[in-house]
Amino acid sequence: MSTTDTGHEPSLDELIGTATNTAILPEPDAHAYDAIATGESDPLILGGHKFTSRFILGSGRYDLNLIKATIENAGTQIVTMALRRCRTTDNNLLDYIPKGITMLPNTSGARNAKDAVRIARLAREVCQTDFVKIEIEHETKYLLPDNRETIKATEILANEGFVVMPYMFPDPIAARQLEEAGAACVMPLGSLIGSNKGLRMRDFIEVIIANAHVPVIIDAGIGRPSQAAEAMEMGADAVMAYTAIASAGNIPLMARAFKHAIEAGREAYLSGLGTVTEGHAVPSSPTNAADYLH
Repeated sequence: MSTTDTGHEPSLDELIGTATNTAILPEPDAHAYDAIATGESDPLILGGHKFTSRFILGSGRYDLNLIKATIENAGTQIVTMALRRCRTTDNNLLDYIPKGITMLPNTSGARNAKDAVRIARLAREVCQTDFVKIEIEHETKYLLPDNRETIKATEILANEGFVVMPYMFPDPIAARQLEEAGAACVMPLGSLIGSNKGLRMRDFIEVIIANAHVPVIIDAGIGRPSQAAEAMEMGADAVMAYTAIASAGNIPLMARAFKHAIEAGREAYLSGLGTVTEGHAVPSSPTNAADYLH
């Protein structure tokens, strides 16, 4: 083993530091990290409203007694529901939603823009919110959103002061048209609703993300926490999920798993993902033992 000019035999740490040209980095700012982790310095903004959670939870057909625990484990601040679940009689879903949660009624059942506008106006009265998720589907087998009718409804409702969040087929041109119509975000499907197949439309979603000037929220088809993390790593601004959680053996626990996955995916995106190489390896340590000896 070599020695320095002063006769000092270098320690292993000194040798490794020299061989790898390791820089001495400042200690990370714990407060800055915590702010990012909690969303305080990285909020999701929809219609001028700030949210620290990037997880939107569907309510669908949960047992009402599970709603509160599921919401708390998800850490969500936005819950979507069909208008029919917001009855003013017994078993009103709104009675089971914790205070402080933003209601996001949807227009499920609408077949055209006229239907969606009518449902949205009713939802505003019943749920006392300007938020609305536009869902317009012509048929009931595949439940694919009708982008043309969705654009029409978005323009009408945005002009009436609604915070319009449209569910859409991932067509980049339609996404731009929804922005121009006044949408607060765009919500392209990842795959068929309820399928749990993940990001089957990834290529088109990436184009939408790259060109959007409003938040892009992945809606429909996200079936696992890992898929939610993947969506966030791509640069999506938020994820909406329901079926993957509702069909889990332990619903509140799965909601928490999605929460952590979405947070991890967002932090990975903000950190800057490593470069993917093709056809060759990139060493992470010195490949020549002599590097340690000089």
